[in-house]
Amino acid sequence: MESTFRRIIRYFFSGTLFIVPLVATVYFIFIAFSWLDSLLKLPYPGLGFLIILFAITIFGYLTTNFAFKAFTTWFDHGMNRIPLVKLIYSSLKDLLNAFVGDKKKFNKPVLVLMNEENKLYQIGFITQADLSELGLNDMVSVYLPHSYAVSGWHYIVQRNRITPLNISGPIAMKYIVSGGISGFKENF
Repeated sequence: MESTFRRIIRYFFSGTLFIVPLVATVYFIFIAFSWLDSLLKLPYPGLGFLIILFAITIFGYLTTNFAFKAFTTWFDHGMNRIPLVKLIYSSLKDLLNAFVGDKKKFNKPVLVLMNEENKLYQIGFITQADLSELGLNDMVSVYLPHSYAVSGWHYIVQRNRITPLNISGPIAMKYIVSGGISGFKENF
């Protein structure tokens, strides 16, 4: 009897591991679509998402076009002249460029020796390999993301305290954000 009860509990938890991420993902997508549709007040669910996706793609095409590049340069310059707006606009633009732009920054995962006495390490990303402009020739800038959060620490670290890792940036980020649970394999 006890063996049957344990088996039922195991089945329940196996089902939970499958259902909860699936339901949470579907719920998140549903809420996002509903929110976008409510902004545009459209009668068909998902149409707002498609319109916004199309508009962003068109803007992406235009910003890569030579004629539009002059406008984007002028617009960026204008946004960077307004004190508070500059802080928010340039920070968000740099953050997005770090993930999806031409100047990706989270593509050099490293192992950082945080505490030599206890042999404590943390995985992070080199964001600036050359700090000679600051007079820090033997230092690098490293970002250490937090698990389960959209935050992290930024440290200036001696070059001899880091070890490059032979994994991709997205895999390293997934490993860090999951608290080490996800492992280092690609999931398809």
